[in-house]
Amino acid sequence: MPGGGVVPVLTTNAGPIIKPKTKKQAIRAVLASSFMAMGGILFGYDTGTISGIIAMEKFKQDFGTYYDVNVPTNTTPIPQPGWSLSTGDTSLVVSILSAGTFVGALCGAPIADTLGRRWGLQVAMVVFCVGVILQLIAQALPLFIVGRVVAGLGVGIVSTIVPMFQAETAPRWARGAVTSGYQWAITIGLLFAALANNGTKDRTDTGSYRIPIGVQLGFALILSFGTMLLPESPRWFVKKGKIEQAAKSLATLNATDVDDACVQAELADIRTNLEVELTHGNGSYLDCFRNNDRKNLTRTLVGTWLQAWQQLTGINFIFYYGTQFFNSTGAGDPFVFTIVSNVVNVVCTVPGIWAMDRVGRRNILVWGAVWMAIMEGIVAIIGTVFGNSNPAAQRGLVALVCLYVGGFASTWGPAAWVVCGEIFPLAIRAKALSLCTASNWLWNFGIGYATPYLVDSGPGKAGLGPKVFWIWTATCAMSAVFAYFCIVETKGLSLEEVDSLYCTTSPRLSAAANREMRARRSDLETVGAHMVSDEAAEADAAKRDVEYESKTVDA
Repeated sequence: MPGGGVVPVLTTNAGPIIKPKTKKQAIRAVLASSFMAMGGILFGYDTGTISGIIAMEKFKQDFGTYYDVNVPTNTTPIPQPGWSLSTGDTSLVVSILSAGTFVGALCGAPIADTLGRRWGLQVAMVVFCVGVILQLIAQALPLFIVGRVVAGLGVGIVSTIVPMFQAETAPRWARGAVTSGYQWAITIGLLFAALANNGTKDRTDTGSYRIPIGVQLGFALILSFGTMLLPESPRWFVKKGKIEQAAKSLATLNATDVDDACVQAELADIRTNLEVELTHGNGSYLDCFRNNDRKNLTRTLVGTWLQAWQQLTGINFIFYYGTQFFNSTGAGDPFVFTIVSNVVNVVCTVPGIWAMDRVGRRNILVWGAVWMAIMEGIVAIIGTVFGNSNPAAQRGLVALVCLYVGGFASTWGPAAWVVCGEIFPLAIRAKALSLCTASNWLWNFGIGYATPYLVDSGPGKAGLGPKVFWIWTATCAMSAVFAYFCIVETKGLSLEEVDSLYCTTSPRLSAAANREMRARRSDLETVGAHMVSDEAAEADAAKRDVEYESKTVDA
């Protein structure tokens, strides 16, 4: 929120939009809130490493069971004798991280509200590093699973605090892009994980899986040290009654002085809005479920279901089990295909970030779900008609999966986090966002645990294989319907204006109301600028009169 041209000091929800005075200020304002996206790399890397690790021979030897092809088992059929993880162990190792993150996400709100956003992240980093170390020293599966749970606690706290901090500190003219950067960082983390796995997969020692796991400590240390160089969220300071510190934080983020008119206007908006919100409750978890005139319950349901539908697009089937899925197609090196899909994920997130503040959140979510449903439907048809018998069809299937991943990366990937980060009133923001994040991880856990049983063959398993994409096709179609009827268009508005919009319009009418609100604010800014310009002209004229009189007296 860098200081901009002179505008009137407003204390309503139609406050001034703070524009940067210089390019340097604009860069500083964006970088300050963007650095927190580093937390997304942890999120993505931790999610992505396990896909390759469970496919590594050394990991299966150390943590799996040796199966003889001639001995009947209740596990997935193995084509030849060898080491393998059972379907149950695979499900547990992959999904147990999400159980930890579910709890961590719920803990993130009280931690962030009590200690602040910055120190809350320090707690998360300590917990996360303990979990990584437990995984590194594990000699048996139980300790490895405990390490995954503990690391998940840390990731869960991060996934609650980072979008919150970004939404509260990013300049409103770039908030969509900045908050989308969190999703981009997740995709970069997934790509780093695929590259790390590919680089160590041929090692015959424990370094094949311990090196990719240990790399996470480096990311955690960078985030920990870098976070302490950033200012605390000004909105958290206001909530704690620390108005002077809030002004200093805003000034630092704006690269300007505490007395700057725009800083004071922003501060007045935050204070006024918080005072109004507190008349409707003290910001407890219970307040998230009270459907008062602030529509808290409606917003909470929208946020939690938005995260649920994001998971139900089926994207984590690719990120958790992609290496095994690509291996089952027989189309080529599964580790290379995993890297390719992650490159697509990273690259396609960029146009999504660009479009967030131009196309708008609502359109992106609706049409993104439609695109994914089409791609997944074609994958399901190919899997049903050809199975694994046609090499050309399998290569086409891999290409379509990449198109589907690209669609997710440019739409639902970033947009879900952006919307959840900005739709809640300040009084309940931390707790409501923790519920949204917990919803994400709860569905993440359920889908991660159930998927092997849906895909694998054998007793007690569905044996769907690529036909599982019929399920994702249906859920993506339902996601489009949800977005159309439930998502309010929030692009280009301050968090305080978003709050006002939610109280005065419906999702289907929100785009028009949004345009009206931005036009009204623009008119106010124009009038204010003219008023200030006139005052400046009068001051200059008065100064010239004084100078003239002074010269006359001297003469």
